[in-house]
Parts: sequence; structure tokens; C-alpha cells
Amino acid sequence: MSTHYQELMASLRTKPRTWLVTGCAGFIGSNILETLLTLDQNVVGLDNFATGHQYNLDEVRQTVSAEQWARFTFHEGDIRDLDACRKATAGVDFVLHQAALGSVPRSLSDPITTNDVNVGGFLNMLVAARDAKVQAFVYAASSSTYGDHPDLPKVEDRIGRPLSPYAITKYVNELYADVFARAYDFGSIGLRYFNVFGKRQDPNGAYAAVIPKWVAAMIRGEDVVVNGDGETSRDFCFVENAVQANLLAALAQPEGVNQVYNVAYNARTSLNELFEYLARALANNGIVYDKQPVHADFRAGDVRHSQADISKARRLLGYDPLHDIVQGLEVAMPWYTQFLR
Repeated sequence: MSTHYQELMASLRTKPRTWLVTGCAGFIGSNILETLLTLDQNVVGLDNFATGHQYNLDEVRQTVSAEQWARFTFHEGDIRDLDACRKATAGVDFVLHQAALGSVPRSLSDPITTNDVNVGGFLNMLVAARDAKVQAFVYAASSSTYGDHPDLPKVEDRIGRPLSPYAITKYVNELYADVFARAYDFGSIGLRYFNVFGKRQDPNGAYAAVIPKWVAAMIRGEDVVVNGDGETSRDFCFVENAVQANLLAALAQPEGVNQVYNVAYNARTSLNELFEYLARALANNGIVYDKQPVHADFRAGDVRHSQADISKARRLLGYDPLHDIVQGLEVAMPWYTQFLR
């Protein structure tokens, strides 16, 4: 853990602030919530349970102390409702905006809802946070913004054409954030997540991310389906790295604000390699999977390769990812084997 991040966490313990985490019942949001509560922060949560789950909040409650849980205030509401956004943002110091409809395939199937949530909802949150005069606004951007740009690793100021409605919505978020900085002097930071994984990532449904979906199938002895030849690669980012980036961004120095940053590990892992890593991590937890993967067609809207340059986040935020994919799977696998059976 970087010295800068250690100092930040220590300073938070001595001075509680009030944070709003949208999408707090979701995967990344619930992990952020847990970390903030363990740091004795006051947290307001907003979620409509469209993709989040009450059991994620229940698990956080079991993880923290009763005194820490008492610092959490939950609002059930939709970011498409401006009044709900205003109510949740009132009196808040920092906003960590994680609420969105993820998934490239979902956006191809239903672009209208994806746009309503990710663009309309994002604009509502910007307006509410601006009017509440929050100290910092950090939002979940996406590596999908790089589209068909061929260069590796991906650098923040070079993007291509979007390949899905989802990618368009996340790019529009960045454009709106930039306009609010120039038109209203309202600062923000966007974090372009690259394939985040870890505990509480939902394995169910047609739009589940690859790691929890594959782990659940392997635990149950079902087939693992690989889209394409398996040489498609991604920069997998353990969720604790993403949590770190959010806290660092919220407390960034002025020169680091009104920027977008890659949040990843700066490494490429093919789907074939991922399959081997998962099998090995499961074996270390007493579960043997002896099937070979089943190959299907490439998935529409997917890029072939992805890898992040994280030097900008290192330089301006002090970001220092602690876990590569193998280390992250070692940490997460006991949770997977307990909750995905």
C-alpha cells in the first residue's frame, strides 16, 4: 500500500466526513461502503435495486461494527428522479457516483433504458451535487470509451469510436463533467474502470461479468463458455484497487481534478489464461474443475484487447494498485466458494 494512501486513510479516521455512494447495494458500491464504514465515516447510500441487492448491504452490516453501521443512512431511489438525487446529496461532502446500468450486451438489447439511466441519471447527479456544493464528485467512467482505438496500453487522451450504446453513455458522462467544470466551475474526476472483479459481483443473469459467471459455473460443475478463441485479453482490476482510486480521487489535489483516469493494474490477461487462473485458485480452495471450456462466437460490441496505462493516476492521485489478477483471485476465491455455490 502506498504511503500516500496509508496517510489518507489515517487522516480519515481522525476526521469523519459525509459521503454519498450511489449504487451502494451493487458490486463496487458496496465495497466502497464497507471501506468507508470501517474508516468510521458517515455514509449516505442511494440505490433502486435494479442491479444491486439487499443482501450486499446485509453482508456489509455483518462485516462492520454496530457503531459503524449506525453511521449509514440508506435512501431507496432512482437516479432518474432528480428529487431523489437532491435528497440524497443534501449535506454531503463527497459524492462517489457508482450507479449505472452496466454491460455492453444489455445496452445493445435495450439502448433506451441504458441511456436514460447512464446519461439522464448522471446529469441529475451532477445538478444535485453542484447545487449542494459538494467538495468532490467522483464518478465511474469506463474503459469502453476507448472503443476501436488500437493502441496498447490505453492512454486517457487517445480514444476511438464507441462500439456500443453503453460506451457512448459513459463517454457522454465525461463530456457533461467537462462542461460542468467550464460552465459552472464544478469539479469532478472520472475513473475509467477496466474489468473490475471481486466479492459481491453478481454471477447471475445474462449480463453477468466473466469472472463471477465462470467461477459459479466451475463450482457447480457446469460448462464454461468462452466467447471467441480465448485470446481476447483484458486488464482485470481487483475491486480493492478501485476502492482505493475512489478515495484518492475524492481527496485529490486541485491539479488532479477535472480529469479522467484509468483504474486497472496495467497488465493483459487472455481469457484462456483467466480460465487457468480460476481453476488453480479453485483447486487451492478444495474445488477441482476438470472440464475444458466450450467456445462460442465472439460477442458483438466487444473490443479484442484492453490494457491500461495507469501512470497518470499514479502521478496525480498517488494510485498504487496492490493486487494483480492472481493475487486478487486468491483474496476473492474464499468468498466466491462460500457465496456462489
